[in-house]
Amino acid sequence: MTEQGERESGEFDVVVIGAGPAGEVCAGRLGEAGLEVAIVEGHLIGGECSYYGCMPSKALLRPDEVLAEARRIPGAREAVGSVDVAAVLARRDEVIHDLDDSVQVPWLETRNVAVVRGRGKLAGERAVDVDGRRLTARMAVVVATGSEAAVPPIPGLAEARPWTNREATTAGEVPERLVVLGGGVIGVELGQAWSSLGSQVAIVEALPRLLPREEPFAAEQVEEALAARGIEIRTGVRAIAVGRRPATRELGLEPLGLEAGAPLTVDEQLRVPGHDWLYAVGDVNGRSLLTHMGKYQARIAADVILGRAARLEERAQGALSPRVIFTDPQVAAVGHTLESATAAGIEVRAVDQPTSGNAGGSFYGRNAPGTARLVIDEDRQVLVGATFTGAEVAEFVHAATIAIVGEVPLARLWHAVPSFPTRSEVWLRLLETYGL
Repeated sequence: MTEQGERESGEFDVVVIGAGPAGEVCAGRLGEAGLEVAIVEGHLIGGECSYYGCMPSKALLRPDEVLAEARRIPGAREAVGSVDVAAVLARRDEVIHDLDDSVQVPWLETRNVAVVRGRGKLAGERAVDVDGRRLTARMAVVVATGSEAAVPPIPGLAEARPWTNREATTAGEVPERLVVLGGGVIGVELGQAWSSLGSQVAIVEALPRLLPREEPFAAEQVEEALAARGIEIRTGVRAIAVGRRPATRELGLEPLGLEAGAPLTVDEQLRVPGHDWLYAVGDVNGRSLLTHMGKYQARIAADVILGRAARLEERAQGALSPRVIFTDPQVAAVGHTLESATAAGIEVRAVDQPTSGNAGGSFYGRNAPGTARLVIDEDRQVLVGATFTGAEVAEFVHAATIAIVGEVPLARLWHAVPSFPTRSEVWLRLLETYGL
């Protein structure tokens, strides 16, 4: 695109490298505040989440989830058919705009953000090279290049042309058989998605159970549900180096004394230590590989650049971030598990209740397995963790996030009365179980 004035010379207030969710939010916030901003992207505006992650995977999962819920409801159950595979894939393509990012660009342009196509590479202090074009920043450079799939060095695997998350979320045909290496969030979601479309799926996980970062009961319920679908689960079987790694290998970090291929370490204001002009937001800094957390970091980095008082809040990041696994049953969690709280030296008590063990459960998630757990700091009488499993529990977690980040005392939380008849009454049952 053609820019005017100083933009023709490649000079901006801020240059953002990477136009995924974190980069977009940071650039947009700065542009709305009146700064001249360039955002550099070598692939698709919108990034991994929009085209190869959160959005297409949910498009693949949602149809079978809806049918599963309908089968729990008398009167709907009798009318339910099966998934229409062609329609599911067509809807997935619609969600990702057939890998065309033209609809994303106007949002940036209306916020005074110049879109620069090409691969960005740091070229010294406040300088970025984009395929031979030099961009300079008066104030700051923000790295938001995200993460990339790590393919394990298994002999013969590369020759077999394995799928990464990109192929697994955009494939146009259903494979007859599929082996998923890794039983974390991406593994279980994509395993269920392709199973629902007709693939024979096996999930291989090195650790003793799936979803190793979540409560054991959550892993057990998801594993039982996947096995009931005919998915083969193999735990304790090692496949080296699966997962994701920060996309920093070709970023030009070495001349700055930073390690290529490693996460960019940042402080509480998202600055890279020793380089007060350089910021890193989202997956690339390794703090929390979640889209919503990258966007949260992006807002803070933008505010710091704008001279506002802003910094990361420890209770709202890293392992304590809110997270949702969109399997059936879903897993929605925030803060500590019982195990991680105990390891952190917190004197805690956990209280459990059936997620749908109330009147609301007669209408949603009827007879579906599910557990709600609160992890309570006994000394301070506040929540430090919560996990919900069950049908369609994704929206449950934000109330817990507010309670944890806001450090709402249990005695006050008792007066937050849930509506009847909703499944939110699980909060009342949990507090009663605790003894309030």
